[in-house]
Amino acid sequence: MIATGPGAPATRDLRFSVVVPAHDEAADLGAALDALLAQDVDAAYEVLVVDNASTDATAEVARSLGVRVVAEPRLGVCQARQTGVEAARGELIASTDADSVVPTDWLRRLDARFRADPGLVAVAGPCRYADPPWWAAVFPPAFFVVVGRLHATTGRLIYLTATNVAFRREGFPGYDVRLTQGGDEVDLRRRLQAWGRVAWDGGTVVDTSSRRMDFGLAHTVVVSFGYHYGLNYALGRLLRRRVLGPAPAVRADEARVARRWRRGWRAVLLTATAALVVRAVRRRRDQDEGRRG
Repeated sequence: MIATGPGAPATRDLRFSVVVPAHDEAADLGAALDALLAQDVDAAYEVLVVDNASTDATAEVARSLGVRVVAEPRLGVCQARQTGVEAARGELIASTDADSVVPTDWLRRLDARFRADPGLVAVAGPCRYADPPWWAAVFPPAFFVVVGRLHATTGRLIYLTATNVAFRREGFPGYDVRLTQGGDEVDLRRRLQAWGRVAWDGGTVVDTSSRRMDFGLAHTVVVSFGYHYGLNYALGRLLRRRVLGPAPAVRADEARVARRWRRGWRAVLLTATAALVVRAVRRRRDQDEGRRG
């Protein structure tokens, strides 16, 4: 059952609050919310979109689909997620992203894990990139296999993705709102495991956008991950304040342009390589014929 509008169940009856931070996500938010509103869980839940300083129609898209909207003018994903938790009314908080599509049984599987083990404080799972470049189709799934096996062996998580995690609202230690990228994953994992036991469900996979990878492998490793994620998080933890600020938003149309540009250059390089190979083969053939003559 979905809790929306004036006739929604009382707060004490809500099992889940799904918190979705969104900054200028009008283009992708509809698909994310459609999947959330189609959950087959036998429990009441609400969907809460945190409009994080958007300049587009993000809030209007969310309201048109009947979900709660909370405004957070301070830009930053950790701040947005924390605001969502504070506004949530459910017993359990489920976290995903505005450019992600959860499976229909997502909340049902999470609910089953929490009911089967009342001592759990959180349940995390992997994500899968939609229409990714080849390296993103290979390395992230392999990494999540390692995450799952290490958890099965040691009981500890080395990583969680903020697009597929749920935790109990009561007793939650909160996000560090001084952090940006990485704070809602690396730091959240640290805080949850300091709080209690965290389960891993490798069979529940959330599809998420690969648009940030459309600028190429080098850009992803050096700029997106190395600078905006790794360095930003490390400096924030070390200095206990924001240093670099949030990473710039990447819109779907920008990603498509980058993908076309990369594919165009790839075609040029392949054509040039083929031409060089053909030229080399012809030259070798001419040399052989000259020696025979």
